Amino acid sequence: MLKIYTEKAPAAIGPYSQGYAVNNFIFTSGQIPVNPETNQIPDDISAQAENSCKNVGAILDAAGSCFEKVIKTTCYLADMNDFAAFNKVYETYFVSNPARSCVAVKELPKGVLCEIEAIAIK
Repeated sequence: MLKIYTEKAPAAIGPYSQGYAVNNFIFTSGQIPVNPETNQIPDDISAQAENSCKNVGAILDAAGSCFEKVIKTTCYLADMNDFAAFNKVYETYFVSNPARSCVAVKELPKGVLCEIEAIAIK
């Protein structure tokens, strides 16, 4: 078991890790749309989805994996009215069309509009 850490994704804001590599699997923590360089969060769902995807990608890369090897994602939206706009960005990153759950939640950390976690293989 190997803890994953990269400065190219936001640091954990609580008692958890960015991800873990276990055997041939990569498990990422949920990634919110914080830009790791500026610590800023964009306002609209498309830009937030873009940042969340990039953050997941940075963790996958640090673990020796990539979007093409993602087998499952869980996506959280603060508002299901953002579903179509979120999907438009999501599909450009998760090209393997992994299994996915996408749910609306009452609230996400830092008031963001979306969060993505992934399971991939190396």
